[in-house]
Amino acid sequence: MKVFLKIFLLIFLLLGPKLETLSISNYEILKICRSQRMQKRCIKRLKINKELFNKGKPIEIQVIPYKAK
Repeated sequence: MKVFLKIFLLIFLLLGPKLETLSISNYEILKICRSQRMQKRCIKRLKINKELFNKGKPIEIQVIPYKAK
């Protein structure tokens, strides 16, 4: 039983979660900002966040409170 557990943990660690993250692509940025009122500002903000994220620096994410009807 211990051997099975050790093998399972080894396989999980090797094939499990990856340590790299992928940032949003330029096409996805344009797609998101297409419906926004101020497209240029939206594109600029998302590209700056993308650069900061790729450098490993913290980014600000807006939290919009939920309003129940």
